[in-house]
Amino acid sequence: MIRLILVALVLFGFLILGIPVLLIEWVIGKFNQKWKDYSSLRLVQGAFKLIMFMTGVKLTIIGEEHVPKDRAVLYVGNHRSYFDVVMTYARCPRLTGYVAKVEMLRYPLLRDWMKNLYCLFLDRDDIKAGLKTILKGIEYIKNGISICIFPEGTRNHHDELLPFKEGSMKMAEKTGCPIIPMAITNSAEIFENHIPFIRRCHVILEYGEPILVSELSKEEKKFLGAYTQQKIQAMLDKNKALL
Repeated sequence: MIRLILVALVLFGFLILGIPVLLIEWVIGKFNQKWKDYSSLRLVQGAFKLIMFMTGVKLTIIGEEHVPKDRAVLYVGNHRSYFDVVMTYARCPRLTGYVAKVEMLRYPLLRDWMKNLYCLFLDRDDIKAGLKTILKGIEYIKNGISICIFPEGTRNHHDELLPFKEGSMKMAEKTGCPIIPMAITNSAEIFENHIPFIRRCHVILEYGEPILVSELSKEEKKFLGAYTQQKIQAMLDKNKALL
């Protein structure tokens, strides 16, 4: 319970103390948008790294050299824990927006930081709004901002991946950016498997080799979501033995 309290204090402390920072960032953005973008990125990454330190998690990183640092990418990962966002965002080398459920807009301050970081808010019950979200993601990638999506559509509580939403791959198809598959193993053991306790555990985060849509066969392009899912599932199956 102590770890949960410490993590909560860091999170809420950042949000409350960050109120004047948000105002300062807004002013900076009026003169230098890039400086504002990267200062927001590094501030949030610093908070997330502190949170991960407080969880006591042993994090093993595999394949981080596969992540390009000179261009935008589409990160695609499996989703088991709230901490998936924390641990992966802390390692993004460049501006990256995450696709979140539209319900996140209910939370003041949190939503303001998310908007600062180019996050997208997806309404899964509104097809038209969902299409607008995908188009916005395409625009971001063309402007050099990476996007991260968890295409199972929700946090999955089973070892086998839920079917990936094929529409989530459109951002890579339409921009030609690399897809970086992310396999996150054992992250539910941090919190979800024994709520309300945060426990020390071993988590493996593996970045797979970039998937370039232009190099795939016609069949692989047609079922790009399923193709990416197979790559991630293979990494998850392999990494179980490393825990």
